[in-house]
Amino acid sequence: MDPRYTRSEVERMIGVSRRELDYWTRLRLVIPRSRWGERFFSFSDLVALETIKRLAARKVPARRIRRAMVALESSMGGAASPLSKIRISTNGQEVVVHSPSSPGHPFEPLTGQFVLNFDTSDLAKKVHTMASRSAEAWFEMGMILDTKPESLEDAVEAYQHAVQAAPEWIEAHINLGTCYYQLSRLRPARDEFQAAVEIDPDHSLAEFNLGCVLEQLGETDLAIKHLLHAVEVSPELPEAHLNLALIYEKRSQTEESIRRLGLYLRYDPHGPWAEFARGRIARHRDGGKGAARGKVMPFRRKV
Repeated sequence: MDPRYTRSEVERMIGVSRRELDYWTRLRLVIPRSRWGERFFSFSDLVALETIKRLAARKVPARRIRRAMVALESSMGGAASPLSKIRISTNGQEVVVHSPSSPGHPFEPLTGQFVLNFDTSDLAKKVHTMASRSAEAWFEMGMILDTKPESLEDAVEAYQHAVQAAPEWIEAHINLGTCYYQLSRLRPARDEFQAAVEIDPDHSLAEFNLGCVLEQLGETDLAIKHLLHAVEVSPELPEAHLNLALIYEKRSQTEESIRRLGLYLRYDPHGPWAEFARGRIARHRDGGKGAARGKVMPFRRKV
């Protein structure tokens, strides 16, 4: 499900010449795939090429970038991230890298000290102006854009295109609903999760997400129905048990709340809410009162 762009499309979107593209490919700064004699590039390759172009505009030689990548790979034991996965910047003299394996620690790889900063928003706009692409291409773009709050609206647009191109693709509906939720647009989020459930009534993640949004919208009975079905399909889904426990606690159904908290601990005894769950169980058994104050972030995207 990896989107493919031809050399001509890449040259037009990135604004580079065939000669530059071939040179950067020979240096293995990007590694296109080949099929039937034609080279194809992925969206991640486009992100990497945009980075290279910006560095070239600052007079950083491509070979220096390549040497920096080799040095980075060596320093990481042969497991360096591709250019599309790191942030790179330059002061005209040095190449500086932010690697996901060492967040907050930029260094210059040729000297052992790493700093590059690039933004995918301009690239996303360029791709948006291209002719209609596949659902997979829009989906991958959405996954890149939804990692930053400032590009969530662009991610929504990308996932909307994916859903339009593939209306039965459950993960596209789930990711679109997740973006709506993060933008505090609960009703559109509910609609997307509902669409996913209608496609597959036994999709536990879709049922779980729908139940969580319905609870926040005040439709508690429906929320319980969908959360119960989620754990019926996937009993090991700890967050669903926890959310059910919180709902039952609000309804003063103490024994059922304790049971669900126990199920959460069974399936995720060391999870982020484990201490909270143990504390609520102890409070219930001591006769303590009071509404649940805990709240989970219920959405998990299926990549």
